[in-house]
Amino acid sequence: MRNVVVVGGGIVGLAVAWELSQRGQDVTVLEKENRWAAHQTGHNSNVVHAGLYYKPGSFKARMSVAGNRSIVDFARQYGVPVRVCGKLVVATREAELPALETLSERAEANGVPAKRISPAEAREYEPEVSCVAALRVESTGIIDFPAVCTTLVRLLDEADADLRLRTPVLGIRAGRAGGVEVATGTDVLRADALVNCAGLQADRVAELAGLTPSARIVPFRGEYYELKSERRNLVRGLVYPVPDPALPFLGVHLTRMLDGSVHAGPNAVLALRREGYRWADVSMKDLADVARFPGSWRLARKYVYPTGLEEVLRSFSKKRFAASLARLVPAVTEDDLVRHGSGVRAQALRPDGSLVDDFLIESTRDQVHVLNAPSPAATSALEIAKHVADRVSA
Repeated sequence: MRNVVVVGGGIVGLAVAWELSQRGQDVTVLEKENRWAAHQTGHNSNVVHAGLYYKPGSFKARMSVAGNRSIVDFARQYGVPVRVCGKLVVATREAELPALETLSERAEANGVPAKRISPAEAREYEPEVSCVAALRVESTGIIDFPAVCTTLVRLLDEADADLRLRTPVLGIRAGRAGGVEVATGTDVLRADALVNCAGLQADRVAELAGLTPSARIVPFRGEYYELKSERRNLVRGLVYPVPDPALPFLGVHLTRMLDGSVHAGPNAVLALRREGYRWADVSMKDLADVARFPGSWRLARKYVYPTGLEEVLRSFSKKRFAASLARLVPAVTEDDLVRHGSGVRAQALRPDGSLVDDFLIESTRDQVHVLNAPSPAATSALEIAKHVADRVSA
C-alpha cells in the first residue's frame, strides 16, 4: 500500500483523497483551515454545470459533462440535496444571437442536452424573462456542495484516512530514498506521493515543492445579492445571459437555490487578498505578488477599461447591479436586492497575460499539482479525482 499526502480540503482535494482510498492507497489530507470546504467550495454558487461553455475536447468540456452525471449520482446515492432543474441562457438583443448559436453548436459538440427556443417558449419556463431567443439546457442542476464535502469526509473517515485540519504545509522536498517529505507546523510526513489541491494557494504550494508553475493564481472576488423573499417568485430556476466571448466570466445571473432563495450575481473584481471576501480584506504580500507578476499588467491593459471599471462600479452600486439583472428579468429592481455574500475564484494567469481557460494539472516525479481548477471544478470533482489518481499511479 502506498501513502499519498493530499494538500487541500476543498471538494477537489477530498474527492481525490476518496478516489485514492478506493484504489487501496493510504491517504493523509492536510487542510490549513479549521473546517473543510472553507474557501472556494464553501462559497460556491452550488450549480451543477452541464458543460455548455467549454471548448470541445478540453478537460473542462469532458470532465464537466461526465461530472454532471457522476456528482448527481453521488448525491442521490448518499442523500445529498440535489435538483436537476435545467436553465435558460437568454439573448436579450439581436446582437447576441450569433453567440447564442455558437453556444448551441458547442452544446451539441460536447454532448450537452440543449435546444434553441423562442421567447414564448422561454416564458413557459420563466414567465418574467425578457429575450429575443434562448437556449434551454436540461442537465444543469443545483446541489449542496458543502454537503458533498461532509459526505466525502465521512467516507474517508470510515476508510481510516488521516484527516488533519489546522495543518498548514510549510515545506516540501524530495525524500532521500524517493517519495516526498512534507513539513507541517508539528511534524514531517513521509509519503510515496503528494497531490496539491490547494486552490487559492496552489501555485505557492507548488513552489514549496520546488516546481516553477507555468501560471500564477490571481484571485477574483464575485459578489452576490439575493432577491427579497417576497420577490422570489420572479425566478423559477436558473437564468443566465449569453456570455461575451471576449470576456473571461459568464456575467451576472439569477439562480434559485435548494431552499427557494434566489441568488443574483456574481460580478468579478480583483480580490485584494487571496482569501479576501470583502474590500476591507487586504494583504500587502498578496498585492505585491500580483504587482510583481508581468501577466497581471498585461491582463489589466486588456480588461481594465471599460470592463474592469464597470465591474468595480457595479460592486459599489446596487443600482448598477440591479440594472444588469433587469436585462434578463425586467421586473427586478434595486429595492428587490439584499446583499448575500461573496466568493473568491482562484484563476490561473500566464506570464503573457492570458487567463488559463482549462483545468491545469502538472506533474513531477511523485507529485501531481492541480494548478487551475475554477468553475466547473466542483461539478467535475469526481472526474478530476480519477484523472489525478491515474497520474499518481503512473
